[in-house]
Parts: sequence; structure tokens; C-alpha cells
Amino acid sequence: MAVIDQLAQEFEVSNATVSRALNDKPGVSKQLRDRIIARARELKHVPSFTARSLANSRTYTVGYFVREKPGLLPQQDPFYYEIQHGIEAALARTEYHLSVATLTEAHIRKPQDFRLVSERRIDAMILAGPDIPSDFVMAMLKTNLPVVIVDNRLTHTPVNCINCDDEGGAYLAAQHLISLGHRQIGVLAGPMTWASSARRIRGYERAIHEAGAALHLVHEDQTTLESGGRAFERLYTAQPHITGLCAVNDAMAIGAIRTAAQMGLAVPQQLSVIGFDNIAWAAMNTPPLTTMNIPKSQMGKEAAMRLIALLDDCDLLPSETIVPVQLVERQSTTSIEGGA
Repeated sequence: MAVIDQLAQEFEVSNATVSRALNDKPGVSKQLRDRIIARARELKHVPSFTARSLANSRTYTVGYFVREKPGLLPQQDPFYYEIQHGIEAALARTEYHLSVATLTEAHIRKPQDFRLVSERRIDAMILAGPDIPSDFVMAMLKTNLPVVIVDNRLTHTPVNCINCDDEGGAYLAAQHLISLGHRQIGVLAGPMTWASSARRIRGYERAIHEAGAALHLVHEDQTTLESGGRAFERLYTAQPHITGLCAVNDAMAIGAIRTAAQMGLAVPQQLSVIGFDNIAWAAMNTPPLTTMNIPKSQMGKEAAMRLIALLDDCDLLPSETIVPVQLVERQSTTSIEGGA
């Protein structure tokens, strides 16, 4: 005899009543619920995931979506993979599990064809990255599934988001170069339409202008090793007198260092370089990269906890959580005097 049948017979109630008691559904008195649950434990009964899903109309699955990057899988992107670890750690304490997927150009162009969402294979989603456009985020919000965005925000629409202190961190990064005596400083930037890039640029600009130093800015449409190399070559060709370089992320900074080496420039003796993110590659670079550390796992945990709260209470007002960043000083920066 199935356990639910046995419980229904013992307590002289229907199978549906037993199911409601075991799945925390209304319609059962507290006294009866407690008795059914206690007896189920004695029988070593664990409600099946499938039964719970059918009873609640939930999949108990959270989607984690990152924009597709040519030649790079989500688990190979050191920044977003660490965020994923934080999400998984937080979800491990719940009944939810994580489904990871990349957002292709087809998804971005036609969000209505995103089957994981349209077929309700997930209960909620986390969208990570400044390169996920606002119209796609808005399309996901209209699905009425709980949505949290990470390393991104919308300009005009309130949305649940988790970000680091981009502007404050960039301000500290530029101040670090200024404290070392640098007064001709280049900045390698991504698109101004990306929220994190725009805020980091504001931080760099504020610190450099307050110090009366000169800022030389170059934009790229991506923030990769390759775009960092291209941007630095353009910058140094136009401004060969720069001694300090800020990049909006570590990938661009490392790309710039590699290109500088190819151009015969020694880092940090002739050029001090600071990045932003503190990805695993930063410490392994030659020379090891000075950067701003983002607690990426914490961002993932914050995103997961916010999502679980939204699943429990869909009326929560949208909010932005800002996590702090810290300077990690390594060997890619030095003083003007030290480099002389």
C-alpha cells in the first residue's frame, strides 16, 4: 500500500487531504496536519519532487542566464562563474536548483521564443551582465516570473538588481594611481550603455579631475582581452606620454598589458595598470594585476536570496543591493619615482 493511501486510511481522510498536509497547502487544520506529518516521518515518507511540483505548479528551478560570448561558455567566464557559485550555495539551502543557459542573439532578438521561459520550465530567473539589453530585461519582467538582474540595472524602470560599488571602486582605483604620482592617466572603457561601465567611468573621471590630472578615454564595444589590447594600442599611439592606465575590467587591463609588452613597454616600470573585478586570471598575470576586488560569490548569494524572497512574496517592491569593493595591490602598479 502506498504511504499516502495508508495515511488516508489511518486518519480516515481523503488522499487529497493527506497531500495538502504534506505539501504545506491550505485546507487542513493545524492539529491534523501535525499528526499526518509526524506519522509520515515514522513511515520515513519523503514527498516526491514531482508530486510537490504538481501540487504547487512549480518546477523548483531557477534560471541563471548570461549573454553568449563567442568561444566562451558560461563556466569558462571567471567573473560570472563565481557569481554562479554564490547562487548555487544559497539555493543549496532551499528546495530549488539551478539551470544555467546562455542567451543567444536569437533570444535577444525574439525574447518571446525563449522556451525555458515561455514553456514555464523555470519559476524565476537571474540575468547577469551589463550586455543584456534593457528591452530583453523588460520582456522578461512582463512574463510575471520573478526576475533579479546582476551587474546591470535599468535607467528608468525599478527592478530588483545586485551590483557592486562601481563608481566608488573606480574612484579608489584612480586615486591609487594618483597617490603614486601619475598625472597622465588613460582609461579603457566599455559601452556607455552598459550600467557598470558608465558608473566606473564616472568614478575614474571624478578622481582624476579632482586631482587636476589629465584623463585620456578610449571606448570599445566589448570588454575582452582583445578589445583591451586594441583600445590600448589606439590610446598609446595618440597619447604616448601616459604613465597610468585604468581599465573597466581585468580582461581589458590584461589585454592592454600584453599589447604593451609587444610594443616594448615595461609594466609597471613605464606604465602602471589597474583593473577591476579581481578575476582568477588577475593574480596569475605577468605581472600580477593590481585591481579592485568584487565579492562575486556574495553577489550571487544576494541575488538568490532576493529571488527566494520574491517567490515567497511577489508584492515586494524592487530594490538595488550594492556590495562593497576593495583595492588589491599587486605588481602592475608603482610610483613614478619607483619606475624611473
